[in-house]
Amino acid sequence: MSEILVLVEHVDGEVKKVTLELLTLAKSLGSPSAVWAGPGLTDAATAKLAEYGADKVYNASSQEIVDYVVAPKAELLAQLVSEKSPAGVLVAATAEGKEIAGRLAVKTDSGVITDAVGLSDGFVADQSIFGGGVNVKSKVAKGTPIVAVRPNSTAPVAAAGAGAVEEVAVTVSDAAKAARVVDRVKQEKGARPELTEAAIVVSGGRGVGSADNFSVIEGLADALGAAVGASRAATDAGWYPHQFQVGQTGKTVSPQLYIAAGISGAIQHRAGMQTAKTIIAINKDPEAPIFELADYGIVGDLHQVVPQLTQEVSNRK
Repeated sequence: MSEILVLVEHVDGEVKKVTLELLTLAKSLGSPSAVWAGPGLTDAATAKLAEYGADKVYNASSQEIVDYVVAPKAELLAQLVSEKSPAGVLVAATAEGKEIAGRLAVKTDSGVITDAVGLSDGFVADQSIFGGGVNVKSKVAKGTPIVAVRPNSTAPVAAAGAGAVEEVAVTVSDAAKAARVVDRVKQEKGARPELTEAAIVVSGGRGVGSADNFSVIEGLADALGAAVGASRAATDAGWYPHQFQVGQTGKTVSPQLYIAAGISGAIQHRAGMQTAKTIIAINKDPEAPIFELADYGIVGDLHQVVPQLTQEVSNRK
């Protein structure tokens, strides 16, 4: 089977969920090889990668890879592409992942696809473009296909791989050392999952009415073990922090379940969440555009509907 490189997203030695999704996609197309960039690979991390299909784990443990911004990881992948001639390279469609993909494409003279939400035989990617107005299939026409895949667009499925570790030596060029990481500040992790990785997202919009009323949205999210999101109208009004904005100018999410409460469904918001597997809309306006996208819709006041939904979820636990 053709080898497919998967860049591992990891924090403090822990493999992030998006990597398991990428391995699942790679397994459906060929033989996945996980690429661990930087120090910190543990036996537990190797076992997790193997559990989800990694036949090989390339361990590039040089501290220099993480001492500088983005460029060393692109050089590492470019070196592996040159040495291993893989069928393709998969990275997470995060801000860093997309920059790595672009740099790698230049270094390998290859085509790149970003924000893919699916992959099929021949590295044909499913994409949602033009602010979510058009769904297309795309394929790289030159070089080694490099694809950045949105988190949560694929459900991770365990499929045992050999997990053979191969040490990789990489020399970081002077050009890649132009921007150095001088400090790292660890963000305090709350009880809720990270917005872009959460399997369930509950978002509130203008219909929430105020910052205080967002406690209703948070209550449902906590009952479901979900992340909280917000529309641009809500964040611009100062009701919820901007880092939780979902939409074209905010974050893109692709959860298994997305609940939109008090959100009209403007195309800018839809661009950030329409690839969710199941969408539930709660809005008192039966003509709200969000209902055109929703799998299930509730016409009603969210301040009456959401507390009842929260109570029902809590009762079933």
